[in-house]
Amino acid sequence: MVESFNLEIRSGFLLVTGIPYVNSARQIKFGTLVSSLDLAGDLTVAPKTHVAYFIGEYPCRADGTPIEQIRNQSARQQLAPGLEIDHTFSAKPKPKDAYDDYYHKITTYVAIFAAQAKQIDPDVKAQTGLPIAVQDAEAHVFKYIDTASSRAEIDVITAKLALQKVAIIGVGGTGGYLLDLVAKTPVREIHIFDGDTFLSHNAFRAPGAASLEELRAQPFKVDYFKAIYSKMRHGVIEHKAHVEEANVHLLRDMQFVFICVDKGPAKKLIVERLQEWKIPFIDVGMGVYRADGFLGGVVRTTASLPDRRDVARGKISFVEGEGNNEYALNIQIADLNALNAALAVIRWKKHFGFYLDCAGELNSSYMVELNQLTNIKSLDGTASNDNP
Repeated sequence: MVESFNLEIRSGFLLVTGIPYVNSARQIKFGTLVSSLDLAGDLTVAPKTHVAYFIGEYPCRADGTPIEQIRNQSARQQLAPGLEIDHTFSAKPKPKDAYDDYYHKITTYVAIFAAQAKQIDPDVKAQTGLPIAVQDAEAHVFKYIDTASSRAEIDVITAKLALQKVAIIGVGGTGGYLLDLVAKTPVREIHIFDGDTFLSHNAFRAPGAASLEELRAQPFKVDYFKAIYSKMRHGVIEHKAHVEEANVHLLRDMQFVFICVDKGPAKKLIVERLQEWKIPFIDVGMGVYRADGFLGGVVRTTASLPDRRDVARGKISFVEGEGNNEYALNIQIADLNALNAALAVIRWKKHFGFYLDCAGELNSSYMVELNQLTNIKSLDGTASNDNP
């Protein structure tokens, strides 16, 4: 038997509209049942939670008394942009505490509400026969639904990162990890710039695992990474070139830029143009050295914002290879690259209001040998040492 519920999928949530219920005035109303979605690609798996949400008045019995047994909380809450719920319910299936699938979950909740409505009107039903409404994949960033945000109920916060254009200049060690993290946010276009090919040494300091066949093909780094991240999203735009005078104008429309290059003249050009165009950016860098058979070093993350440029001017070096160190000799370690990228992305997310920002740091330096992170937020050297 086919049961034609009116379904919609929105921002990682399943919506079932037209659910009949009784309000406190013993009137039959129609509300919307909402559930988070747990997916394996485009296939549902067993729901991880028995909790559901409801849009409408509080459902009551046929006599107008509230169905208190399922009440979790009643408060207006925004789950995602354009999706606000009124109530949260908790109804565990019997005899076990987990639902077999979404059909089991939805029909259980619908039965609770509709049974009371049917006592007033035996002909009322939730099955309307309307088609399923889904999001247009081409109009959105991801090729499958971001259920990570919906499960955590942070879609509204995540939406703050829905920028139009972000650039990553250099997708070597740190830049590759930056792309990995930014690709999982709702930025519509991620422009990656790099003129180098992806070789064996790159595979050992990049996210993921390159095959022997991929390395033999000697792809451009930007092509290699685009092929990976285009599996999950749209809008990875490759530029097979280093940024220089002839193409620096391509950065002018960016809302944010990550700089992951250590060539002094190129970095100087990029920084000057971004400052001129009032574009916020983050510059990353590492200084790694050998000492008595060990490696030590500093991982630096420097933010430059349109109204807060001074710290960056004092911290960003235009000397080859992050100053007088061995970084230019390719001492890059994947874990330090990943840390550098993570610190940069956290600072980027703070700038756009995703993370709470109480420090307002513009420069962070992590010293490997001391396990110490030092922040600077002003030109006079005001700093905070997070683990003295």
